[in-house]
Amino acid sequence: MEVGIFRSFKVPACPLFKKVIHKVNERVMKYTFLLILSFFALNLFAQPQIQLEVIASGFTRPVDIANAGDERIFVVEQPGSIRVIDGNGNVSPTPFLSITNTVNDNGNERGLLGLAFHPDYANNGYFFVNYTGTGGNTFVSRFSVSDFNPNIADASSEEVILTFNQPNSNHNGGDLNFGPDGYLYIGTGDGGGGGDTQNNAQTTSKYLGKMLRIDVDNGTPYSIPVDNPFVNDAAVLDEIWAIGLRNPWRFSFDRQTGDLWIGDVGQELWEEIDFQPAGSTGGQNYGWRCYEGFHTFNTNNCLPASEYVEPIFEYYSNTPTGCSVTGGFVYRGCRFPEMVGYYMFADYCTGKFWAIAPDGQGGWDSFELADLDNFEFSAFGEDWNGELYVAYLGDGTIARVVETQASFVVDAAVTNSSCEAATNGQIELSWVGDDPQSIDWGSFGTGAIISDLEAGIYQAEITTATGCVMNYWLELSADIPVNPSIASTSDVLSIVDGTFATYQWYQDGLAIAGETNATLEVSETGDYYVVVVDENGCETTSNTITIIIDAVADFDLVERIVIGPNPTTDLFFYQLDVAQSGTLWLDILDSRGILVQSQEKEVVPGELSGSFDVSKLPAGYFAFSLRSENSQISTMMIKL
Repeated sequence: MEVGIFRSFKVPACPLFKKVIHKVNERVMKYTFLLILSFFALNLFAQPQIQLEVIASGFTRPVDIANAGDERIFVVEQPGSIRVIDGNGNVSPTPFLSITNTVNDNGNERGLLGLAFHPDYANNGYFFVNYTGTGGNTFVSRFSVSDFNPNIADASSEEVILTFNQPNSNHNGGDLNFGPDGYLYIGTGDGGGGGDTQNNAQTTSKYLGKMLRIDVDNGTPYSIPVDNPFVNDAAVLDEIWAIGLRNPWRFSFDRQTGDLWIGDVGQELWEEIDFQPAGSTGGQNYGWRCYEGFHTFNTNNCLPASEYVEPIFEYYSNTPTGCSVTGGFVYRGCRFPEMVGYYMFADYCTGKFWAIAPDGQGGWDSFELADLDNFEFSAFGEDWNGELYVAYLGDGTIARVVETQASFVVDAAVTNSSCEAATNGQIELSWVGDDPQSIDWGSFGTGAIISDLEAGIYQAEITTATGCVMNYWLELSADIPVNPSIASTSDVLSIVDGTFATYQWYQDGLAIAGETNATLEVSETGDYYVVVVDENGCETTSNTITIIIDAVADFDLVERIVIGPNPTTDLFFYQLDVAQSGTLWLDILDSRGILVQSQEKEVVPGELSGSFDVSKLPAGYFAFSLRSENSQISTMMIKL
């Protein structure tokens, strides 16, 4: 198995690798030896292997994935939009946020690059983004969610928190995350070009090539945490938390321990993973441009090697190993116990995935998880349960990271509520893997089955056999039957389709005594509808039909008029019993008496039927009028 720097020792006959070995200094060789021992020890035990399970597609250059503390997943698109995937894998057709007009995504590394939700997002609705503005510089801004729709942000709510110049179009960094301390961390690239010729990453008067840390809950627009490492050093910007990064393409905090993990993209030969333990006081210098990985790069005017923090892992940046690291997350989900505690990351070019974990002796175990096809893996993300996802930049898909062997997977059998107000729904959970310790539905009960439910959203807190707590939610809908449709044949009203347990006919809003059959004989003018109850006990109401008989006694062409539905939203039907031949005008007039639609008919004795499309009319009251050469009659029509 070829893992990280171990490639150098697997192919000693290769001149290129010989050259690389000669460049490794003594401390690197010592580290390598210990890591190799750790690697072989790790191989004595079972290692998780992964595959990717696509959950959504159709995104445009996805570069970040985040969650807001609920079942949704938010996907950042580089051109300037954020899209929402709901708990069922459906992608919202309307972007959560679209700022394409203010984002510059020219070049491979500009654009909308990062998203972080405030720790108290559920209450304040704040989220933060990192993007390249139209002038090419970096902006970190705060936005607010809409007051009316949780899946749409208020695009006009932008408050710029921090901005700084970018000398080139690449190495913009762009990731940002809230740490366990509640402060916002911002990863910045070295400003681009090649080899950091301006030494930006080591220049402490510049934001470039750094990890920044600010307090967005105090100050305007932010304040400096009092324990930032350089607040008393006039030569260093107060916002700086750590120094010496080239292009931190994705960093994350372990949600359980608070440790900080950074995937830092290399220059030519080495990709690296940097690590900062929880509780650190900051101030680390990760070495760029003096070092690339464990190896010297350009040590002009650099400090002694002991002043720099070494990475915990590196791999050779050349095909077939890789070209650019994409930093990931420590897995803290519940579905795959074998993966818990491993930091997982990938290479952008080759599709190789690696895992790193502490070896219990102050060192690190590492191994290759998978060697997948090249899909340009651009970002990792967590959902609220700690399950991991990865973005494919090129084909615009989001996939879940799935272990190929051991797992705890929950499924549900749902019996929907029979109607909107009924309480006969049921949810029964099942799972693959060891039985969970507990399943808690809050006020709705505990255990695998909960019953007597009405339509709504239900959430279970599941504690697995290993003590892992996961949230599982689903929506229980109502199987509401389609409202029965009635039609008129001669003097009889009947339901077009379907049979029901009970019927009650109404005229002008009042129940007609004794009329509880499937049909109704009509002998007088009125508005008619029927209320039915189906076999599940669900009550629904039909459309309304207006029948006009008495009022047409003096009309020369028509003996009977049937219109409906009334009120209506789209189509308005009419049915006429024509008594003699002639010309008939059928008109719809608005409340001011202005004609809005009209039909002219040459009629003969018999039945005449037709319709008006009123879908484009505004809601309100209208008049339906019949005119002949000698008489006219009108009745009210309502458009919803």
